[in-house]
Amino acid sequence: MTLPDAGSAAFQTLDAAALLVALPDPVAHLGADGQVTLNRAAQARVAQYSATGDWMALFQASSVPAIRDAVQAALGGETRQVTVQVVDTAAPGLLTVAPASGGALLHLHVARDPLEVALELMDGLGLGMTVQAPDTRILLANDAAARILGMTREQLLGRDSMDPEWRAVHPDGTDFPGETHPSVQALRTLQVQREVPMGVYHPQEQDWRWLQVTAIPRRAPGATQPKQVTTVFADVTEKQAMQTEMRRRERRYRSLVRATSQIVWDAFPDGDFQPPQAEWEAFTGQTPAQYRGVGWLDAIHPDDRAHTLAEWQRAVRDGDVYSVEHRLRRADGQYVPMQVRAVPVTDERGQLGEWVGTHSDLSAIREAEQALRALNAELEGRVQQRTEDLARVTRFSTLLLTAAGEGIFGLDGRGVTTFANPAAARMLGYSVERMIGQPQHDLVHHHHEDGRPYALAECPIHQTLRDGQTRRVERDVMWHAQGHAVPVAYVVTPTHDEQGQPSGAVVMVQDITERIRAQEQLQELIEDLERSNQDLEQFAYVASHDLQEPLRTVGSYTELLARRYRGQLDPRADQYLHFMQDAVDRMRSLIQDLLGFARLSRADLTLTPVALDDLMRGVQQNVRGTLDADGSLLTWDTPDQVMGQASLLTQLLTNLVSNGLKFHRPGEAAHVQVTSRREGDMIHVQVRDNGIGIAPEYHARIFEIFQRLHRRETYAGNGMGLAICRKITEHHGGRIWLDSTPDQGSTFHLTLPAVPS
Repeated sequence: MTLPDAGSAAFQTLDAAALLVALPDPVAHLGADGQVTLNRAAQARVAQYSATGDWMALFQASSVPAIRDAVQAALGGETRQVTVQVVDTAAPGLLTVAPASGGALLHLHVARDPLEVALELMDGLGLGMTVQAPDTRILLANDAAARILGMTREQLLGRDSMDPEWRAVHPDGTDFPGETHPSVQALRTLQVQREVPMGVYHPQEQDWRWLQVTAIPRRAPGATQPKQVTTVFADVTEKQAMQTEMRRRERRYRSLVRATSQIVWDAFPDGDFQPPQAEWEAFTGQTPAQYRGVGWLDAIHPDDRAHTLAEWQRAVRDGDVYSVEHRLRRADGQYVPMQVRAVPVTDERGQLGEWVGTHSDLSAIREAEQALRALNAELEGRVQQRTEDLARVTRFSTLLLTAAGEGIFGLDGRGVTTFANPAAARMLGYSVERMIGQPQHDLVHHHHEDGRPYALAECPIHQTLRDGQTRRVERDVMWHAQGHAVPVAYVVTPTHDEQGQPSGAVVMVQDITERIRAQEQLQELIEDLERSNQDLEQFAYVASHDLQEPLRTVGSYTELLARRYRGQLDPRADQYLHFMQDAVDRMRSLIQDLLGFARLSRADLTLTPVALDDLMRGVQQNVRGTLDADGSLLTWDTPDQVMGQASLLTQLLTNLVSNGLKFHRPGEAAHVQVTSRREGDMIHVQVRDNGIGIAPEYHARIFEIFQRLHRRETYAGNGMGLAICRKITEHHGGRIWLDSTPDQGSTFHLTLPAVPS
C-alpha cells in the first residue's frame, strides 16, 4: 500500500477542528480581521499571564519580531517554524505558523528542559540541588535546596560560595572556608567531590543542619575549563544526631561494662587478640607479645583450654555470641573462676568489625545480683513515687481545665467528645456529662450562622482529624442547647498515636460576642468619622469655590482703580493700590490651592502603570521657566514604573522639584536630582537638592496645611504644596518623609506601589 504525503488532497478534505481543540499543545487561529481564537490548552496557559487573553503574553519580548514575520509569511501562504522563548520555561519552544482559512494557524510546542526535570526529581527525593557558574554564583536552585538552607530561592540566586554570609563548619566544629567548599574544589580540580560532610547554619530555625554534599563539575565537549558545577546535598541532621547518640551510648556502655566487670577486652574479626589490652595485662601479668594471637590461652587453666578454644572458634566461625566459663590465672599465680562473654560488633553494612568481651569474677556476679535486687527495690520505689507524681499532675490538670475561662474539649478520631471543661459546657448550655460521648459536630456545630447546614467535610475541626494540621478559626458559630448561635473563635490542635498518625484533637473555644459587638461599634465610629471628613471636605470645597466670586469683584475693581488713577493720586495711594492687588493675588492663589486640596480628597484614583521617566519629562516642562531663568539644573535617574494616576504624580513631583529649585542658597545655582529604586513591592523615590535645608524640629510640621517656615517676601508660596504632596502619596498607598540639615540641602523620600512583576 502506498501512503499519500502530508500535502495530499485527502488531508485537505479532513475537518481538523476537533483535533485542534483537543490538542494538549497551545494552538491559536489568527483571522484576516485580526480576531484570535485559542484552543483549550492555549486558553489555560494564556490565562496565567494575561487577564485580557493576549496570546503574545506567552512569549519573551525577544521572540515577538520573529513571530510577527512568521505570521506575515503565513498570511502570504507560506508555512514557517521559528524557535521562541516562552515566559514560563527555560527550554526553547517551537512555533509552527501555517496559512489557514484566510488567516494563520499557530501551534506551540514546548519541550521540558532536562535541568528543570532534574530539579523537580531532586525535589521529589527531598535532595537539595544547585547549579553554579564558574565563579560559583548560584544560577538555579530547587525548592528542597531553599528549604534545607532556610532561604527562599530568590535569596539563593546570585550568591556565591565566597559570600561571608554563609556559615559552615566541619564535623569537628572548625570553620569551613568558602574556598574549600565542595563546589569550589570540583571547579578547581574538575574532580567529583563525593559525600562531603558539612554543617550549615539555618537562619529560619536558628540551629545547625548537617549536610552530605556531592559536587559534580560540568564542562562543554572539548573544553578544558568547567562550564558549571552541579551540587546535590542531603539533610542528614537526624542521621548525624542518631550516630552521635549511638556513639554516646556506646561510650556509656563501655564505661558501664568497665565499671561492673573486672576485665574488658576486644579482638580482631578473625579472633586474634589486638594489643593493647590494659586490663588483661594488669590482671594476668601477660605482655602483648605473650597474649598476641592465641597466646592468651596460656593464661587459662590447662584443663579449661580445650573447651574454651573450641567455643571461641565456633563463635568466630558463626559470628555468634561467645559465652563460656573457665579459670583464669591471676598475676600472683592463683586461678580465678570467670564468666566470659563476647559479642560481635558490626558496621552499617553488617560487616564484622571487632569482638568486645568481658571476663567477670563469679563472686562479683553474685554481688551484682544482690545489687540488682537492691536496684529493683529502688526502681519499685521510684515507680511508686512517679505514680504519685502523675496523680498530682492529673489532679492539677483537672483543676486547670475546670478553672480555665475558655472552653476546652477533646475529640477522638471519629469526632466524638472525650472530655469537656465546665467553661465549654456553660458556653454551649449543656452539662459536661451530656457533651461527653456525643458526636461534637452533630451536637454543637451542625449549621452555619445563616442557617445553612454545615457539611462535615467543610468543618475545620474534622479536617484536622483527617490531616493532623493545627487550624485557627477567627470567626464561626457553635449552637447553644437552647437553639441560638454563639459566635466563637477556636484553635484545633491534633493529637497523634505512637505511629504519628492523627488520633484526635483538642479544641479551645472562646466566646467572641463582646468582641463582635466592639467591632461593630468601632465600624460605626469609623463610618461616622468618614461622613464627618466628607462633610468637612465638601465644606472646604464649597467655601473656597464661593469665595472666588467676591474676590474676582474686588480684584477687578482694584485693577480698574490702579489703571485709571495711577499717577493721579499721591505716591502713598499708589502704594495702597499695589498692596490691595498683591493681597488679591495671594488670596486667589490660596483659594486655588485650597480647591486643589479639597478636590484631591474627593477624587477616585485610577491606578495604571506609569513610567517615572515620562513623569520627569513632564516635570521638566513644568519648571522650564525657572531652569532657563537662573541656570538651575534638574537631573534624574528613574528607570522604574509605578502604579498611579499620572496627573497627580506629575503634580507631586513638580511640587517637590519646585521646592528644591526655589529654596536654593543665595549666590549658588540650584541643582535637583531625582532617583528611584525598587524595594520589594514599592518604588523608593528620592528628590535631593543643594538648598538651604530644614532644621529637624520642622521635618513633620512642613507637611501640614498652611505651614510656612519663611516670610513671603523671601520665598513665595501659601504653605499648601507639601500638604498636597503628602495627600497624593498617601492616596497611592505610599508615605513621604524628609532628611535634611540646615545649609546642607534636603532629600525628600516617598514610596509608591511598583508595577507587579
